[in-house]
Amino acid sequence: MDIDVRGPRFGAAVTSVVLAVVLVTGSAWLLAWQTLAFALGAAGGVGRSPYGWLFRTAVRPRIGPPTEFEAPEPPRFAQAVGLVFAGLGLVGYTFGPDWLGLAATGAALAAAFLNAGFGYCLGCEMYLLVRRLTVRAG
Repeated sequence: MDIDVRGPRFGAAVTSVVLAVVLVTGSAWLLAWQTLAFALGAAGGVGRSPYGWLFRTAVRPRIGPPTEFEAPEPPRFAQAVGLVFAGLGLVGYTFGPDWLGLAATGAALAAAFLNAGFGYCLGCEMYLLVRRLTVRAG
C-alpha cells in the first residue's frame, strides 16, 4: 500500500531539527531518541515511527487528503540508512572519538535536510540504485 509523500518529508523536517540540536548541544540522549525513531521507522515503516504517528494524528487531518503517493519501501530503507548513521553518531558521542559523532550526525542531518527542504530522499535513491544493481546481477 502506497504512502502519503508528505509524511516522510514531515518526518525528515522533525529529524533535521532534532539532529541540528544534537550537533549544537552534543546530547547523546537526544541522538539516542533519534536512533530509536529511525529503528522504529526501519522496522515497521515510516508510519510506525514517532514522527509518522505525529503526522498521521496531528498534521494530516489539518492539511487534507493526499494527492501524491509513493511506495513504502524506499523511505523504509532510508530509515535504515539513517539508523546506521545515527548509531555511528551515538557511538562517537558516547565512547568517542568525538569526530565520529559529529561526522555521522552531520551526514544524517544533511540527508534529512535534503528530503525536508527539497524533497530529495537520498536513502530512497540509494534503495533504487541497490535494486537496479541486484536485478542486473541476478
